[in-house]
Amino acid sequence: MDAQTLDYDFDEEGIGFGEPLTPEVDAPAGLSLGERGALTLVGLGALSLIVQWAGGPLAGTWVGFASSFGLMFVGGALTFWLASTGTSAGIRNDGTRFRSLFARGTAGWIAGILMTGFYVLLYWYPETLGHPTNGAEPTGLVRVVDPLARLMTNSPASQWFLYGVLYTGAIAVFGVRMLMKYRHNRYQQIRTLSVTFFQAVFAWFLPNLLLYFQKPYMEFNGVWPLKYDYLWPDKIGQLQEAGGLGIFLLFWAVVVALIATPVLTYLYGKRWYCSWVCGCGGLAETLGDPFRQLSSKSTGAWQLERVLIHAVLALVLLITAVVWSNHHFGYLGSWTEPLKQGYGFYIGAVFSGVVGVGFYPLLGNRVWCRFGCPQAAILGLIQRLFSRFRITTNGGQCISCGNCSTYCEMGIDVRAYAQRNENIVRSSCVGCGVCAAVCPRGVLRLENGPPGDRYENADKPLVALVQSLQSTEIHGYEPWKGCPSDSDPVRQSS
Repeated sequence: MDAQTLDYDFDEEGIGFGEPLTPEVDAPAGLSLGERGALTLVGLGALSLIVQWAGGPLAGTWVGFASSFGLMFVGGALTFWLASTGTSAGIRNDGTRFRSLFARGTAGWIAGILMTGFYVLLYWYPETLGHPTNGAEPTGLVRVVDPLARLMTNSPASQWFLYGVLYTGAIAVFGVRMLMKYRHNRYQQIRTLSVTFFQAVFAWFLPNLLLYFQKPYMEFNGVWPLKYDYLWPDKIGQLQEAGGLGIFLLFWAVVVALIATPVLTYLYGKRWYCSWVCGCGGLAETLGDPFRQLSSKSTGAWQLERVLIHAVLALVLLITAVVWSNHHFGYLGSWTEPLKQGYGFYIGAVFSGVVGVGFYPLLGNRVWCRFGCPQAAILGLIQRLFSRFRITTNGGQCISCGNCSTYCEMGIDVRAYAQRNENIVRSSCVGCGVCAAVCPRGVLRLENGPPGDRYENADKPLVALVQSLQSTEIHGYEPWKGCPSDSDPVRQSS
């Protein structure tokens, strides 16, 4: 190194950078008085919940419910609201990769174990949560929500009513976080309000109202085959026996599954359901939003995704066909029952519940939606081949920052498409729009247009389908091999 370089003096303070920061003097400001008060409500609510779970006073009363879940929900929503009040609008993901909870650190593993453990108790050991058995009254945690259950369903609370309260409350509270985080983005605002509304009204209030009038339970935002039993003989028989309302519910289930699904997906892509209506998507987009960067973008994950999600779809179609065949011809006798129970256990409980939600802090927030949901598989096929929806790119403006790929919850390497100036038409894309929201250059846009110009051979969808099934390549890179160069065949593939 020459003497001139060694003598070079870079005066940071002189050109405007200011004095170096010191942790003791320049640490970020602490919590505001309002935030401290909101967190105090959360703490008091949690303490009250623990006392009531242990059988203490107020359990099973309205005061007990309000002083536990009520304080926790209100305090949580206020905390998220006040944390962003007074700050400039804009997405702040600074330091996400360095936070233990959001980067598979110690806190992340603990959160994953706790969430997974709760689902195990919910599905297989509900008595530990206080679920009533043999006609007894609810106890423990279930008893806390008993007053609300008796008001809404005219029956004692169960573990499933408790789960509904927690699920809906989580979407509402963390929905406030989403509204504040994306308060500058109209699309994200409306989308968050939509999933919150559909969960609160279509998936919680109306189904419980059906129970109040002693009608068959049905979530109005549920669609077969995600709700795999909705078009099975047993369910249809229950609906037919329920009179006029039951016939309406049956009509609703058939129309949504066979007519609304293909029509709306053609018009708007799978986002109309996965990001605007679905309860699974609602929880993923609110409670799961801080974990979206944990989704794997590797080629191996994409290949596993293609196999698993279509295998689950094929399985539920096969079981449905077998169940209906046995219903009419009876050639399998009682053998269909183990098939239905096996699917409900391994797919409906283990995959979609325990893994799908419990693994948020470990594998990202869309594990079930990406790898297992049969409804997402059907919507994805329609979106990939026939829909008007696409995410357009302006590659000339791309600075390769990687924000879009990092925060894609479905594991799509969006940057690779942007660099090639290609539309993003992947069947796994749920149209959440976060890739466009985090892009600092406005490279990405969610758009609808003529189906024929979305991708090569879009005017020949069946040919495109065959090519897609034969292809083993994908945009993106395998992190353990490093970022691909321009000559990398993975980078060049479509």
